[in-house]
Amino acid sequence: MALALNRFKTVTLELTTSSQTVYTAPTGYTGIILYAHVTNYAAADTSITMSHKRSSTTTEIIKGANVPVADAYIPLDGKLVLETSDSIIAQAGANTTLKVLLSVLETANA
Repeated sequence: MALALNRFKTVTLELTTSSQTVYTAPTGYTGIILYAHVTNYAAADTSITMSHKRSSTTTEIIKGANVPVADAYIPLDGKLVLETSDSIIAQAGANTTLKVLLSVLETANA
């Protein structure tokens, strides 16, 4: 069965104080993060750390950025290309405070 050339996905996740995988580019596809948005729905400011992970190498996109109460933070200033098996991981400064939303274009590898 042939792979679909392009697939658009929306990924959402409530973050915790443990590092969590938000999205992983699947086998046979390159994932392009078109947009990333983090919302603080709690009663206090908290922080966000978001990273790109490729095998054993983790690179912070943003580390410990403050997300004000009832506000949002945009951790990416542009698009980010993830090769097959690359991941976006994130961690909140406090539990039940942050939700992340990613808009992703998956395109089939030739």
